[in-house]
Amino acid sequence: MYWLILGVLCALFAVTTLLLWQKWAAPWPQIQQLVSQIARGERPSTFLINGGPEPQRVGLALETISAHQQELERQIAGRESGTQAILGAMQDGVLVVDARSRITLMNSTFQKLFDLRDPAVDVPLVEAVRHATLDQLIAETLETGEAMRSELSVTDSRTHSERHIEVSAVPIKSTDDAMPGAVVLFHDITDLKQVDQIRREFVANVSHELRTPLSILRGYIEVLLDEPETPREELARILSIMERHSKRLQRLVDDLLSLAQLESSGATLELSAVRVDELFNNLIRDWKEKLAAKHLKVIVDLTPEALTLHADGTRLEEVLYNLLDNAVKFSRENGEIYLRATRLGSDMVLSVSDNGLGIGKEHLSRIFERFYRADKARSRELGGTGLGLAIVKHIAQLHGGRVEAESELGRGTSIRVVLPETPRG
Repeated sequence: MYWLILGVLCALFAVTTLLLWQKWAAPWPQIQQLVSQIARGERPSTFLINGGPEPQRVGLALETISAHQQELERQIAGRESGTQAILGAMQDGVLVVDARSRITLMNSTFQKLFDLRDPAVDVPLVEAVRHATLDQLIAETLETGEAMRSELSVTDSRTHSERHIEVSAVPIKSTDDAMPGAVVLFHDITDLKQVDQIRREFVANVSHELRTPLSILRGYIEVLLDEPETPREELARILSIMERHSKRLQRLVDDLLSLAQLESSGATLELSAVRVDELFNNLIRDWKEKLAAKHLKVIVDLTPEALTLHADGTRLEEVLYNLLDNAVKFSRENGEIYLRATRLGSDMVLSVSDNGLGIGKEHLSRIFERFYRADKARSRELGGTGLGLAIVKHIAQLHGGRVEAESELGRGTSIRVVLPETPRG
């Protein structure tokens, strides 16, 4: 009897132990596997756990946690993608550093600016970008908690040209006034610097060009005021000089107004069919006296397919006037000037060539700049304003075309104006 009772008790204990194990111990490996999968960011195939209601409730809770985690990951990924899209679309460079000047974020513009092949995240700034001015600017921002601004000069690794960058560093402040880092913006102001330089050079050149004739005119006016009984011959000489310089001033003003109009956004063309042969004949007739004064011969070379073109006739006349003016000025006596018109594919090519003084190769690429003169003394002696070729270039570009120049010292110059068959205007 004793053994029977003992056997029953053992059986009951075994059954109880088995039930308890199935209810509490057996589910834990499944729970552990679910937790591990969730921690790795995986989505378990099932959240059903064998056992009692308590493990099953744990499985349901883990399913809810997993769903929330995946939703948070989707939101974070979406925000990060949006942030990267915004940073990537910015034309300015963006850099974020922490309180130890370690890089935490950058955009592609910043990478290109400092020629960084890979995003140098969590790297000290001094190791990624070796620029003393930038290091000092960020250090002062982190130390003082004030926004700082400066300018940097960096070398473009592709073009090897110098670029000017405006840098603004703004501290990132937390609620407890601690300085967890700084945001640094990089704005390329190279073009603005170049425009400012062009403006200053333009003002200086205009002032210089105006000063000489104005000084001469003022000087002779003072002479006439101080000596009202000036002899007739001397008076005629003075008036002749004053007339010449007043015409020089008039040409300069006219060229400046013409150039300003061509460079404005509202410049337009009045397009029509232009007879090139008539254009050349009118030009030669208008310049007959000046050509004869230096015994210059004009040779016209006009191919049959280049008799007409669609363009602004008045503007083209201005182009040829400026080119012929230069050719006459820099031609030797008894020289020859060629007026040519031909087709190059669908383009019309108008050219004016001479066998005069020519231009050195070192000057050739700059002759279409405003006020640029290869031989400054001789150009001013001959009365040029230094704006003629700049006007020619702008008229060609307004038509959608271009200008080209060939020259050799002592052997003459050839300027070609290439115009498209269908002008922009």
